[in-house]
Amino acid sequence: MDRSNSAEGEGSIHLQVVELELHRLSETRSPGVTIFAPQTQSSIEKRDSSTASSVSPTIPSSIRAPEKNLTLFALRLAVLEKAATGLGALGFIWATVVLLGGFAITLDKTDFWFITIILLIEGARIFSRSHELEWQHQSTRSLADAGISSFRVLKSSLNFLLHTVKAIFLSIFAVKKSSQHGKEANGTSDAVSPVYLESTRTPIRTWISSDVPLLPYAKWAFLSRHISKLLYWLQLLSATACAVLSSIKLIKHNYGQVAKGDTDKRNRQAALTIFYSLALLEALLFLLEKAYWEWKVIYCNLLENVNCECELGASGMVSIRRFFYDAYSRCVNGSIFDGLKMDMISFALDLLLSNSPDEQLIGVKILCQFATNERFSDDTLQKIGITISVVERLVEMLNWTDPQEEEIRRSAAEILSKLAGKKQNSLRIAGIPGSMESISSLLQTNRSSAGAADEIGEKKIKFDHAYYGFWTFNHLGLLILKKLARDHDNCGKIGNTRGLLPKIIDFTHAEEKLLKGVNVTPSQILTVKRSLQLVKMLASTTGATGKHLRKEISEIVFTISNIRDMLRYGDKHPLLQKLSIEILTSLALEDDATERIGGTGGVLKELFNIFFKQNIPENQKRVRIAAGEALAMLALESKSNCHRILKLKVLERLVEALKFPLLCVNAARIIRNLCTYSGADYFNHLKEVTAAAPTVLQAIMSEENKLQEVMVGLVANLFKFMTPQESSTIYEQAGISEAELANALVQTLNRYQYPQIKTPRIRRFVIELAIWMMRDKETNVQVFKDLGLENELEGVLETTSELESFNIFSGTVGLNRHNITIQSLVETALKLLGDEKMDPTFQPY
Repeated sequence: MDRSNSAEGEGSIHLQVVELELHRLSETRSPGVTIFAPQTQSSIEKRDSSTASSVSPTIPSSIRAPEKNLTLFALRLAVLEKAATGLGALGFIWATVVLLGGFAITLDKTDFWFITIILLIEGARIFSRSHELEWQHQSTRSLADAGISSFRVLKSSLNFLLHTVKAIFLSIFAVKKSSQHGKEANGTSDAVSPVYLESTRTPIRTWISSDVPLLPYAKWAFLSRHISKLLYWLQLLSATACAVLSSIKLIKHNYGQVAKGDTDKRNRQAALTIFYSLALLEALLFLLEKAYWEWKVIYCNLLENVNCECELGASGMVSIRRFFYDAYSRCVNGSIFDGLKMDMISFALDLLLSNSPDEQLIGVKILCQFATNERFSDDTLQKIGITISVVERLVEMLNWTDPQEEEIRRSAAEILSKLAGKKQNSLRIAGIPGSMESISSLLQTNRSSAGAADEIGEKKIKFDHAYYGFWTFNHLGLLILKKLARDHDNCGKIGNTRGLLPKIIDFTHAEEKLLKGVNVTPSQILTVKRSLQLVKMLASTTGATGKHLRKEISEIVFTISNIRDMLRYGDKHPLLQKLSIEILTSLALEDDATERIGGTGGVLKELFNIFFKQNIPENQKRVRIAAGEALAMLALESKSNCHRILKLKVLERLVEALKFPLLCVNAARIIRNLCTYSGADYFNHLKEVTAAAPTVLQAIMSEENKLQEVMVGLVANLFKFMTPQESSTIYEQAGISEAELANALVQTLNRYQYPQIKTPRIRRFVIELAIWMMRDKETNVQVFKDLGLENELEGVLETTSELESFNIFSGTVGLNRHNITIQSLVETALKLLGDEKMDPTFQPY
């Protein structure tokens, strides 16, 4: 804050999730941190680490992945499949090379036909097996196909009638909701739970492979998703036939008679026995594989159990089947160990990057579920974060506003809201070109274009209706931005995104009926809370970025008026009031913003109402502290605001507040700033603050740390409004002597031999008061000499720091520099101690 010539003076949303959010992350600034003291790096790191732990709790790395059961099952099946296929190939070679090649003419007629039939059906089985997995993949490409019977393609008139009646009832329900809340309204209204109509997502210009009719007639029987079933039964029949034929020949063993001396047929029996044995063993292995498959899948419910462990829900069965088929395909088509390298997260990442909407939906739903699951979130977010193409795709999905892609968009937003909780990932998200604009698209609020330059467009916020859940995206958008705003650079990007800050400010508006209403949904309060948290984080940003953001926020004409409404009507929501007050405190770092806040009708009055409020619950006491800090900031170096405060006639109550431990620190700051910056014109108005002097002197003698600091700083200003006779009377009323006060000041300097972070101005204030006392009475000079003030002052000169040069701080950066250095004050005090006789007109500062 540039203040030259400064005088001396003194920061799908479910109900359970919503309620949790209302209690978590309630404060961005820790209770002990104030704008009047610097925030150390350790406290910043502590806050960041606590926030990170709340976003992603530490989970033991030994958690077993449920999909390992599927990959192991696929491996065992592949072993049986490859063994059967190997025996089948060996039998085929044996039959063609040995039997048909060596004994074709000498074979018995029945053996010839048995061999031919076995080869044909085995060839058909091998062919169908090689293509079955491909058809199985086609049948699991869409979530819409899960659990749908083949005959559902045939739409009967009765089904059509039922769907029509259902649609009518849903429309009536949507109209009722719309009449209660409105599809578009001004301000904030009750959020409506979205109602989703059953619909099938189909690409406009392409076929869904599972719905392709291979023949123009009997389409339902020849849909591609049914071919895998046909091939499955064909394999079972062929394997059974092979086993039966081979068993018949092996049991009967009637391979024909071999004449004595016929060398051409002497090995025929052994060759046929080997062939039938190979065929039988191959068929039995295949049937064993199928039996094992059916036992694990149908009776042991392997897929359902894995789906339950992954917590993917009813629609997750399609994802589980697809994953299993992919793992099985890899084991069969490549090494049997290839499937073991698969996991659900990598599988979902691959699907997310595909060009198929259905595959994208499967992938994003898996990632969303895993990212929000405490057991899997760490591993999932780590893999997503290091795959920049996936992060880019997720950001791109935020722009998909087609109602048919709502689920994809919502899941992508939920994943990004979790991903942004990690600092490195938040930097990756913000570094993607256009990411802030994509996140901004989640905030469904806009203002209509004004008809004239002297008007502002009417605010319109879209509400949930039967076809789309706008408020869900509003919540997620604000949550993502809030997590991104933890990084300084990201705050700058948020501020530079066109139209984003006005959207955020619009969500901070809460009408009286919302704040005082009884039947208010938690999601509505959560929206206001998140927007206030975000604005607070942006306004408290340090450096040139923070200065720019505070300027931009304060220049939005609705910012301060929205906060005033919160102060006026938000008694039931102390957390929201505290966030609003802290925003004002941060904005007051800028001169222009300070004047805007003070010039907005009712803001100062409402802050004092909160500050002086009596009989409040324990959880609202911090709101009073925040209000006092905001008032002290608004009065700091602002003559106009000091005049406005004096017109409110609150001096007597401020003096009374010095007696209450909860209020005394900020009450002292406010009074000191009023005395310092009100100007000579209001000298008489401030005379009544001298009544606080006895209380302040007693506090100096008995208190330590922060309270002692502000009281020492205040008393030096109070004495300006007294004559020497009046000050003597004040000492008598306080029950202390000037010598006792002088001794307390010297002891304070001795105790604070180095500048302290929590009390950065105490040595300055002590020296100021000592100068005034020596200036007021010559006898005090000798008192201070006898107490050893000169030695203490020389020690101060050796340990001065920039920490003592500022009234307020933004993080570790000092703002509002004192126009008199502490070195100058020490030199003035030493000069006074060295003079035997002082010039009565001398002004030390």
